[in-house]
Amino acid sequence: MCITKSCITAYVVDDLRSKGVVFVESLDAVPAGATLIFSAHGVPKSLSDAAAARGLRVFDATCPLVTKVHVEVDKMHREAREIVMIGHRGHPEVEGTMGQVGGGIHLVENVADVARLEIVNPERLAYVTQTTLSVDDAATIVDELTARFPAIVGPKKNDICYATQNRQDAVKQMAQQCDVVIVVGSQNSSNSNRLREVAENLGVPAYLVDRAEQLEPGWFAGKARIGVTAGASAPELLVDQVIERLRGGAPAP
Repeated sequence: MCITKSCITAYVVDDLRSKGVVFVESLDAVPAGATLIFSAHGVPKSLSDAAAARGLRVFDATCPLVTKVHVEVDKMHREAREIVMIGHRGHPEVEGTMGQVGGGIHLVENVADVARLEIVNPERLAYVTQTTLSVDDAATIVDELTARFPAIVGPKKNDICYATQNRQDAVKQMAQQCDVVIVVGSQNSSNSNRLREVAENLGVPAYLVDRAEQLEPGWFAGKARIGVTAGASAPELLVDQVIERLRGGAPAP
């Protein structure tokens, strides 16, 4: 069984590999007759079409919220609109979403990118967002897009994943009561990194760990209250292990 690589936690990756799952970077690496699993981040349309052309058995595990964005992009494209994708360059979700159409879609990562946009017809412009962005950062970019392109339209509902948004809201509350925040999640996880950034933007030191063994004593020196949260794909087992380690006292060097 083969699966397209994504930003799931290292623990989950190792567990799947132990069960025989093979992670691949391209469709060429998938042997004939294999079952191909698309990750929750989704894939470009060209990849799904190529898999179908090869007659591969495909299990599409794309998150329904990501699929919603794909549907929005397709609809905007059919309405002859140029599209702005707010997201992080190189992230698999961004590549999958931008790959739903053959062109006419622009990536912006920050406010500075908005100023550099070259749009053919500002009256026919729309935007979508990566589902795992910082809610606050995305709102700032949308405000800048609206200021420069008053006719721009967006999705009927916020594209930010509710699991991502709920966690960010919780970290904002938690950071007001904690001296340090630990986020359980992988370094390549977008939503986990956003949680760390939310705490840091509120002036609270925050650290991202895959496992309890990665906790460092220096992080907790002089700290009385420790907050713990986790990325959307972090197994509860890992969170429990981090909490157990912390309850046992400062992690040993």
